[in-house]
Amino acid sequence: MNESKSPTGIYDRDLARHAANHTALTPMSFFERAADVYPHRTAVVYGDRRYTWAETRARARALASALGRRGVGRGDTVAILSANIPEMFEAHFGVPMSGAVLNAINIRLDADTVRFILGHGEAKVLIVDPELAPVARQALDGLDADLLVVDIEDPSFAPDNPSFAPDNPSLAPDNPSSVRRIGALTYEELLAEGDAEQAPVPPEDEWDAIALNYTSGTTGNPKGVVYHHRGAYLNALQMALDWNLPPHAVYLWTLPMFHCNGWCFPWTLAARAGTSVCLRQVRSEAIFDLIRAENITHFCGAPIVLNLLVNAPAEEKAGIDHRVEVMTAGAAPPAAVIEGMEAMGFDVTHVYGLTETYGPVTLCAWQGDLWDAEEPATRAALKARQGVRGHLLEGLMVADPETLEPVACDGRTIGEVFLRGNNVMKGYLKNPSATEEAFAGGWFHSGDLAVRHADGYLQITDRSKDVIISGGENISSIEVEDVLYRHPDVLEVAVVAKPDEKWGEVPCAFVTLADGATTGADELIEYCRDNMAHFKAPKHVVFGPLPKTSTGKIQKFVLRERAADDG
Repeated sequence: MNESKSPTGIYDRDLARHAANHTALTPMSFFERAADVYPHRTAVVYGDRRYTWAETRARARALASALGRRGVGRGDTVAILSANIPEMFEAHFGVPMSGAVLNAINIRLDADTVRFILGHGEAKVLIVDPELAPVARQALDGLDADLLVVDIEDPSFAPDNPSFAPDNPSLAPDNPSSVRRIGALTYEELLAEGDAEQAPVPPEDEWDAIALNYTSGTTGNPKGVVYHHRGAYLNALQMALDWNLPPHAVYLWTLPMFHCNGWCFPWTLAARAGTSVCLRQVRSEAIFDLIRAENITHFCGAPIVLNLLVNAPAEEKAGIDHRVEVMTAGAAPPAAVIEGMEAMGFDVTHVYGLTETYGPVTLCAWQGDLWDAEEPATRAALKARQGVRGHLLEGLMVADPETLEPVACDGRTIGEVFLRGNNVMKGYLKNPSATEEAFAGGWFHSGDLAVRHADGYLQITDRSKDVIISGGENISSIEVEDVLYRHPDVLEVAVVAKPDEKWGEVPCAFVTLADGATTGADELIEYCRDNMAHFKAPKHVVFGPLPKTSTGKIQKFVLRERAADDG
């Protein structure tokens, strides 16, 4: 009883870590368990192709083994340029199981940016989808690196089929069939080099990098965001917890897997032994067809995807008689879009996050006992908020960006969103100054502006660069957009600042009207004045299609340039 204490305390004495009681966290453990426990269950569906969890593990292990035999291992980068097809899903397991780091590249980037990413990330291998072969070939020209290029063969991809036309017509080759093979071998030939029974290479430390993702790079070159195994493991679990994802969920891949590794959902689906239904191109008809045919239970997507579905022809929506869960993030979804989805029988969960946070880390956690009885428009407005921290995010606050003092929870005082926890990136690759700046004060600085309501739920008001300062008054572009989205003739809208001699800046709305609509600028401006403070109403309205990023986000920096051009 009187035994003297060691300097480290009794709970540190003779209680060392061992292989028996401590293992580095990695989402690969979910993958192995799914294949062990549910080997017969379907893991992946893509057209006529169907793989069980046992078959998917064999393919991923063969990929890992083949990469190792070619000298690719711990700390090396394996890049993949691919649509949402089985090979992309398998790479999320096979590459980390080799010890290497997966770099899933945005499939709509131009060749110069892809070339920069391959060089900056020091890729040793590039796996290429046949649809992306033209841009990959251009990116490889002039790249000062010797890397192994592997071609995916997809029998369902027909380059001369108009339905497979690339989103960027400039990437379409003159002779499509001539550029489908650009590598040294095919993906299946690479798998044949490997051993499907070879045990995976575990991370030496859960802090080891698992993935490299690049920011959008709207100004200058994109930054390389490094994820670690621990963060991927925890955020994959957070997605399951936040969404109440059931075992064996049937998930439709409308969200690009290159986007924050599909918000970690390849690993989440392994944790729940779910089914991934792959979709090469996001088209409303294909989405509704697959929801019916495969009994889809869940899918994710940016608000632009939801808007696409809400405005689809009625005949496409017919025949869906089961509840579908939808998770959305990106630019704040207009309440009208959420209301439209729920009117179709889809239950929407709104989340928020960034590339630097492995995807979503907050959600509008639903308070059913308080909100279920509200009118649909009120429920939609509540659901449009970004909400509270997810289960595994350690810290979330809205604070003064200079002092880091939290703002009042009054729904009016604007501050910056700050986050901290295990599901925040390791940092920016080869960019210590940007990493230090992002983590100043012990918090990750999001650059997003928000208010916090009395119930603690946060609501994004804008990116700091998107706030419109007119005559000394701050105007939230999101608030103006939300009003315009309520107009029945508005299909899409983005509001940016336009320079003004008198006011400094004024709101300028870029609007895409619904088919057949003839509403004019004056009518939309008057509609805004009837539904919000007059000074917040746009002074200018420009009609036409809106420029978008690879993930469906509207490119406001392009629109700001247009608004600044008096022509």
